[in-house]
Amino acid sequence: MMWDKFPGSVRLIHKNRIVLAVNETACSMGFEVGTTCIKIGAPESHKECKANVALSTKKAQLVKSGEEKIRYWIPVKGCDDIYVHPTIDTNADE
Repeated sequence: MMWDKFPGSVRLIHKNRIVLAVNETACSMGFEVGTTCIKIGAPESHKECKANVALSTKKAQLVKSGEEKIRYWIPVKGCDDIYVHPTIDTNADE
């Protein structure tokens, strides 16, 4: 709920890649609670996934995909198997 007005997609994901929650933007892009995150989007879009690094180091990770997207993997404190995965499209309309 706190991410619904965030200007990008945000997913709460378990380490097994099951989506636990989505904001409005992620929902509009096809992400649904209970689905596997890697089934959404092109397979190559997941090759830079930093979820395992974020969970093992307990530190946020980010990847800038060209000049268009910034993706984060942010571990949830106290929930070792869960991370928040926001994506910011820098070319999106404000």
